[in-house]
Amino acid sequence: MTIDSFRGEYDFLSNFYSCPVEFEGQTFLNSEAAFQAAKCLDMKVREDFFNLSAGQAKRKGRKVELREDWETVKINVMRDVLKSKFTLNPELKDKLIATGDVELIEGNNWNDRFWGVCKGKGLNNLGILLMELRELLK
Repeated sequence: MTIDSFRGEYDFLSNFYSCPVEFEGQTFLNSEAAFQAAKCLDMKVREDFFNLSAGQAKRKGRKVELREDWETVKINVMRDVLKSKFTLNPELKDKLIATGDVELIEGNNWNDRFWGVCKGKGLNNLGILLMELRELLK
């Protein structure tokens, strides 16, 4: 079996799911906001992401000046953000563990082939990180 959509019953796997997430001592309303804020090193700029919905954070994240090392650190940033999401919210941790050994695929129709899979193609880095975290949390 495969979970290939982070919607409906599995919406908690999505970075758009609303729950508190901490990153480098700052708290955000969702993991998308934490991830987008991490694109810049200026803590004052990151504060602009504190109270944003996931959609607002994603749009704002496209406009920030990227830190120089972003391409080399973004996977580890996402790993840290996910770890925070699932450890700060024990009910989500339990739900993640309850997915067992099922493959998690962030299927999407917005052509994100880095974090997910679109039309059968993609690296599925978000799904891979979630499965890695699930093993650590078991």
